[in-house]
Amino acid sequence: MTPSSNASPFEPADSPGSSSLRLPKLRGSLDSQSMSSSISTLPYRNSNASVSSLFASTSTPTGSRSVSPSGNGTPSRMMSGSVFGGLSGDGNQLSPADRPEDPRSLITQAFVPHIAVHTSVDTKELVKDKGFKGGLWELLRPFGERIQGKVTVRDSVGAGKTWEDFAVRFVELGDGLELPEAVSGSRKSAEGRIVAANGTKPIPGSVIAKRMRTGGDITPIETLVDRHLSYAEEFPSMSGEEFFNLKDSQRSPDVPSPFYTLYLRRLLSGLPLAPHETFSHPVACVIAISSRNTNPIETLRNLYDESSRGAKRLPLWVNNEYLRYYVLVHDEERDDITKSMTLFEQMKRHFGLHCHLLRLRSSECVATDDDSIQLPRCEWLAAPEELAEIQTRESQEDIEISYPCIYESDTTAIKTFIREMVTQSIVPSMERCVVTWNDQVASRRRGISGRFISMSKKWAFGGSSRSSSNGPTSSNSNYDALQGFYRPDAPEAVMRKLADYAFMLRDWKLAYSTYDLLRTDFNNDKAWKYHAAANEMAAVSQLMMPQAISSKVRSETIDQMLETSSYSYITRCGATYGALRSLALGMELLRLRGGSATEDAARWGTRLLENKVVGVVGDALFKERVSACYASKKGAGSELWGSRTRKSALWSILAADAWLTLGKIQQSKQRVEEANGKYGMLTNQDSLSHFAHANEFLEALQREVQLALYPESGIEGPGQGDDLIDTSIGEESEAFVSRPHRRSVMGQVAPLANLESAPLHGALLEGNGEETPRADQFE
Repeated sequence: MTPSSNASPFEPADSPGSSSLRLPKLRGSLDSQSMSSSISTLPYRNSNASVSSLFASTSTPTGSRSVSPSGNGTPSRMMSGSVFGGLSGDGNQLSPADRPEDPRSLITQAFVPHIAVHTSVDTKELVKDKGFKGGLWELLRPFGERIQGKVTVRDSVGAGKTWEDFAVRFVELGDGLELPEAVSGSRKSAEGRIVAANGTKPIPGSVIAKRMRTGGDITPIETLVDRHLSYAEEFPSMSGEEFFNLKDSQRSPDVPSPFYTLYLRRLLSGLPLAPHETFSHPVACVIAISSRNTNPIETLRNLYDESSRGAKRLPLWVNNEYLRYYVLVHDEERDDITKSMTLFEQMKRHFGLHCHLLRLRSSECVATDDDSIQLPRCEWLAAPEELAEIQTRESQEDIEISYPCIYESDTTAIKTFIREMVTQSIVPSMERCVVTWNDQVASRRRGISGRFISMSKKWAFGGSSRSSSNGPTSSNSNYDALQGFYRPDAPEAVMRKLADYAFMLRDWKLAYSTYDLLRTDFNNDKAWKYHAAANEMAAVSQLMMPQAISSKVRSETIDQMLETSSYSYITRCGATYGALRSLALGMELLRLRGGSATEDAARWGTRLLENKVVGVVGDALFKERVSACYASKKGAGSELWGSRTRKSALWSILAADAWLTLGKIQQSKQRVEEANGKYGMLTNQDSLSHFAHANEFLEALQREVQLALYPESGIEGPGQGDDLIDTSIGEESEAFVSRPHRRSVMGQVAPLANLESAPLHGALLEGNGEETPRADQFE
């Protein structure tokens, strides 16, 4: 059954017209699970090069991706738009955590300080004249994803460490709130929600835009990745064919597919503004005016008041004591620099040293200008925002690539401004907060008195008996069960912010110790979403540490924290997004540990699939990752005892079946070839052929993939006409759902058992019909 290593099982038969065949566009009819209905408004445009560039991140293999979105830029003048993170040509000099395929790099780039931007009307008009309708935050956002130069961060003990990939996230003040269907004239409640006024009115465009920039929803992620997959299947003649044609010898389990990396990146993009975690809470706010303003000092004071206690005030559970950074945007083409310098000195006298003079040209830059460069494309877009961008590009009549451009002088000014603000204001301010909160709050909770307080909260000494899990908390709790949050000045809220600050500053040890301390407090207060989030980040923080972790520690701490987190998210809170994030990150970080941790990673990946927190696309992608987890287990000796090659091949077949059901033929072909290659690595390469059901299923799966790729290849071969004609009729009538010509892998138990328990050396029990496998002979 296993093909030779020099021949692909999917080569078309020699026929006159086979060489000119194109891959057909086949999408399975999935009934209620169909993804095609969700993207029906996103038509294919064959000739729109502007759209094709949006899919470059998933249509090119690692290392061959162009630096410029259009493929023509130079590395020194354009940042990478790859979903993998990292720049092209980074090579082997990078440390392991900096490799694009390392999930630790993705995590450090996802959980970064958020900086809100609040500007005056004249500043919005100036930036709009430059061609950016969103405002100053839209202009700053791409440059914050990688700070120019090195950034030194000091941990809680004063030891400094330098990072070259430090990043911040610029957002508009108020972004990230989980807004329900809102109407014009609605009011905000204390929880930060929108309460609709009487009557029905259309939703304002600003509310829709904010929703587009907010993540936390799995459905748009599934739709987006399906859109990328469909594009790759629709246009196989483009550079994506290089990725599809990579052989197994060139790939490693450590390198995920670009579609899975896109899925994970969008899962971590647009973190919602929520009370149970503070990653998306602003650590600072940029308050900006322009040189066109006639009353600058008064305008700055009004903007501060709006962000503190006015219309732009964030919900009550957000700590309002964050840093304000004042910026004067000078118009280089219309205003006098002498007057701007005088005004800037006046600003520093009134508001302190957290000020900056940003000099920009107000005219719109076009590609034909001498010193114009393309604006870097943001890598951390929320899934709805990227879907909206794809739809906008496809609706454009102009088929040429058009990107927003910016003057090189403006680029230099913006990079200098962001670096100065981050290194001189943001990072030092966060470090001071960490030291203060750790000394004044966390250290007290770690002592004897803090333990006594925790015991008193748990047992409610001197008060009434403990309430039920669904009832209100005890009177000595700081948790407001009715509104569902801690006030920002409560010790629990301060410690959660301390742990998140330490995590964003990459002080994993302090972050873990604080999360671990909070787990007990949140459990005693029955703050279940806080409890789930604390367990999630405690597990992630411990796995981010470079120190080795024994199997006993994994079973007693990490497994318990992941179990508690997923259970609380799903059962107590109904938050599937949190459960998916915790299990996905835990699985990837455990896989990096190697050894027996890879089996723990596969177990959590299987648990993720059992919980059904992902859609059909995510189901296929995570089956691939479970296969990669088993493939990462290295065997010992010449026989590779202890490896999990056979289990890895099984999950590759399950992934191939899932992709074929979705109509993603190229992906299914890859997984079948991958399974064949893994079976070929065994000592007895044809051992699977002795197991009738498993062998029959794999052959049928391989035959159907070949028919989908080359419909005419089998018909013209001798002796195959009748069988393939019948198969094609069933394929046309059933649309890849029932597939009557082969057995379903999901409904048969015996084939899976035979496939999973095939003996290493092909030792079979004699029988008169089917073979009976020996128990526990995976390895």
